[in-house]
Amino acid sequence: MNKMSIRKDDTVIVLSGKDKGKQGKVLAVMPKDGKVIVEKINVVSRHTKPRKQGEEGGILQKEAPLYASKVQRVCPKCNKPTRPAHKLLADGKKVRVCKKCGAEI
Repeated sequence: MNKMSIRKDDTVIVLSGKDKGKQGKVLAVMPKDGKVIVEKINVVSRHTKPRKQGEEGGILQKEAPLYASKVQRVCPKCNKPTRPAHKLLADGKKVRVCKKCGAEI
């Protein structure tokens, strides 16, 4: 199992690929595969057949997973892409910190 620095609801920027430079919110994280699903990024067309009564079929747009190494966390305070550092608080909790501005993520 891989340790990932990106979590659900983080804002990330895409570093490479067809959506390079775009920002989005992480919808799901798959640590076993090392992949993330980002809102409105890596959108693919799925040809879907209606399975249940009243269900819509046709060509549906959905987000496909992309490798976590292709995205980088964006600091909510300074709005810059950064790799999060870790800091121990006085009560023993570990928090993620922005390497650029030092703000708690």
